[in-house]
Amino acid sequence: MTECQHTQSASPFEESIGFSRAIRVGDRILVSGTAPVEADGSSTPGDAEAQTERCLDIIIGAVRQLGGQRTDIVRTRMFITDPADADAIGRAHGRRFADVRPAATMLVVSALLRPEWRVEIEAEALLT
Repeated sequence: MTECQHTQSASPFEESIGFSRAIRVGDRILVSGTAPVEADGSSTPGDAEAQTERCLDIIIGAVRQLGGQRTDIVRTRMFITDPADADAIGRAHGRRFADVRPAATMLVVSALLRPEWRVEIEAEALLT
């Protein structure tokens, strides 16, 4: 049976909802929807670009905790609440992944769990 490793972050929802920030199964790392949450559990202040940077910091950190690196990320899904934020979110994503070019999706949704969140991002990594 393949071993499963889990990692946690500062999200106050991981324990109450019952999920892991990321799970590694074999050579695959799956990162849960990652919102802009600071180390103290508060929401990241600022615009959509700053919030995207925070989400990506958390995601890349989780992948590293499970033995991967930024360049192993092969898929991202960005959930955004305002289409006007797409360029800012895309810029932040591009700064991290222009050289990696993962498969990516950006979806506009009506809301996220907290009204101050402008973006939430999922990711998948494949270790090679």
